[in-house]
Amino acid sequence: MTDFLAHLPRLRRYARALTGDRFAADDLVQDTVERALSRSTLFRQESKLDSWLLTIMHNIFISQIRHQAVQPLIASLDDSPESAVRGTETDMLGVRDLERALALLPLEQREVVLLVGLEELSYDETAQILGIPVGTVMSRLSRGRERLRSVLAGQVHAGTIPTPLKVVK
Repeated sequence: MTDFLAHLPRLRRYARALTGDRFAADDLVQDTVERALSRSTLFRQESKLDSWLLTIMHNIFISQIRHQAVQPLIASLDDSPESAVRGTETDMLGVRDLERALALLPLEQREVVLLVGLEELSYDETAQILGIPVGTVMSRLSRGRERLRSVLAGQVHAGTIPTPLKVVK
């Protein structure tokens, strides 16, 4: 149990960056810890606990997105996104711009950018968490960083960001 507690700040940070909403992030962390505790016997001692927890969080998040696609979430008019409070207005504007730029990235690129850039995981760890090859991590990271640079430089606007490809069966 105490091992999980040491990883809560990292889980909260990643969940907040993924969801963009404090309450949804708290729910995602709670679901992650609940699933990890209920399936703790599946954890292999040779694995890293933080990678295992982030993998669980990723899988829950993807499941939630799929569920929302079937049953869209209805938000109250009183709901408003909360921004992190910073010491100066310039810092707050920079954080807001970065949050908006990250939100414009396709989910596949945003996940990789957050795991490598924010969580400082290796390409191998990121590939394992997302269940994709290392080369795919590298290409998504490269495209995601380039898109972030373009958005932050004002070269790309929300309407010009292509939507992610859909799987056709």
